[in-house]
Amino acid sequence: MTALLTIIVLVFILIAIWQMVKIFDLAQAKNESTTPGVATDKDNTLNGYLMMGFLAFIYLITIVCFLKWGDLPLMSNSASEHGPTIDNLMIISMVLIFFVQTFTQFLLHYFAYKYKGEKGKKALFFADNNKLEAIWTIIPVIVLAGLIIYGLSTWINIMGVDESDDPLVVELYAQQFNWKARYGGADNTLGKANVRLIDIDRANILGLDESDPNAQDDVITNELHLPVGKPVLFKMRSQDVLHSAYMPHFRAQMNCVPGMITQFGFTPTVTTTDMRQTPQMVEKVENINKIRVENSKKLIAKGEDALERYEFDYLLLCNKICGKSHYNMQMKIVVESQEEYDAWIAEQKEFKNSLVN
Repeated sequence: MTALLTIIVLVFILIAIWQMVKIFDLAQAKNESTTPGVATDKDNTLNGYLMMGFLAFIYLITIVCFLKWGDLPLMSNSASEHGPTIDNLMIISMVLIFFVQTFTQFLLHYFAYKYKGEKGKKALFFADNNKLEAIWTIIPVIVLAGLIIYGLSTWINIMGVDESDDPLVVELYAQQFNWKARYGGADNTLGKANVRLIDIDRANILGLDESDPNAQDDVITNELHLPVGKPVLFKMRSQDVLHSAYMPHFRAQMNCVPGMITQFGFTPTVTTTDMRQTPQMVEKVENINKIRVENSKKLIAKGEDALERYEFDYLLLCNKICGKSHYNMQMKIVVESQEEYDAWIAEQKEFKNSLVN
């Protein structure tokens, strides 16, 4: 496939160079009568048919891509309460874009064919038409206004975390090139923190205020555990540069900005175990492991270790290019039952007990 794409790109480059040479020759011509490269009616007719042929090719390749690689109904693996709303907004946007693209491409190619150059033929045109201008101005305004209002309403509902629901408060701490999670402990209240208070010698890696009572029972982990069905309010900080906390399956993303705290909230609805058992994920894991088996054969032949089998996990990723190891900045997310979460958090060490004296 890569070789085929390379050949296609090279062919298009050669065609582009050829066309540029023709344009250069035309630009050097003094008049039409002495220029053998001026297009004739036959040339224009051929180009008109080619435009319609290219239009058919666009539609054909679009249909093939949908049938062969299309993941219909586009998005179906959201694992948060607000996820289906985000997916619905995205699907509406993509359907509208597809319709507009299909319609406008047809008009573009059809009119290029219909009004191809012919001696003595003059294309119909309107120097000014208020009715047409109103139509193609008002319709996009109405459509875009509807999308914007729907999107804004969705965003407000997502960001309006109701703290009366007693959400689990978790801090996501970003630094080049890893993540840390901090839980509020038994009081579900995060202690004060500042990067200026970081003290590596005492293992105060997040800069917690050691004199703050609310910080004493905070729990710092390298893995993010969330109870299913429990609202979660994330507070986000960055130690160095701009990062972005991105949790694709939860349809959640928020920038982590140095010097300020940002937040995002959602309710996870599907445990890690349940997501692994969905037909879509089972098929994906099988395909990935087939590829790993084939690649492992090559590695073993070279005397190297085989690749480990892939197992699905939710991930927290960085969605900003934050440096040379950006690609590796991720943290495992485990969504589990409340009982499993309680057992896990009980095993973690509190901040006051993790300091080095």
